[in-house]
Amino acid sequence: ADRIPDAFKLDKERRVTPVDTGDICVNYDKKYFADKKLAPPQSFDDLVKPEYKDLLVVENPERSSPGLGFLLGTVAKYGDAGWQDYWSKLKANGVKTVDSWELAYNQEFSGSAGGKEAKGDRPLVVSYASSPPVEVLYAEPQPKEAPTGVSTGTCFRQIEFAGLLDGAKNPEGGKALIDFLVSKEFQDDMPLQMFVNPVAEDAALPELFTKHGVVIEKPETVAPEKIAAQREAWIRQWSSLVLK
Repeated sequence: ADRIPDAFKLDKERRVTPVDTGDICVNYDKKYFADKKLAPPQSFDDLVKPEYKDLLVVENPERSSPGLGFLLGTVAKYGDAGWQDYWSKLKANGVKTVDSWELAYNQEFSGSAGGKEAKGDRPLVVSYASSPPVEVLYAEPQPKEAPTGVSTGTCFRQIEFAGLLDGAKNPEGGKALIDFLVSKEFQDDMPLQMFVNPVAEDAALPELFTKHGVVIEKPETVAPEKIAAQREAWIRQWSSLVLK
């Protein structure tokens, strides 16, 4: 679709169509850092500083999409030669690893609604840039300000695509579905249903997103072909480094 910026497109042949985008970022519990009179971390480099020791929970990249996104963010930031050293520093600084986003965010993180019930004690968690608006949406009553914030220098851009399989039995129906996924109606409705950002330039973000969300100007990215070629090796290296 011509309404979708080239930055979101995977290849020139347009074999797949971008549908939505989101940023995987560290989220922080505003109350924790205000009470401690400590500035929340804003970058990958900050996360290994001693003042943030034992505060961060991440997801296993072998089992979790946000966990993989965060790993890829560190690969993009520090390169093939530096990301393992960075994770060694994170491990030394007390990073905790769990198997899923649900466990990390709802049970380990101190800033979520679930975290308060489960008495999570980690004020830093790998989640999404769209998580603060969701916290506001489901709170009763809704607060004037989101209880969580985003460390904007820790983000990895995730783009989701839709495509028609070669030899599909109903190609016209498949094309119609993809057209619907990028229609203004669907793109406008998607943020508050799926908590991701639309890709169409004419889509309108809801006020909840514009008021409580953040725009990530410079997310980390890795070329899709490089991810495909090296993802399994990166995960194996991460596991031997972090989980041993």
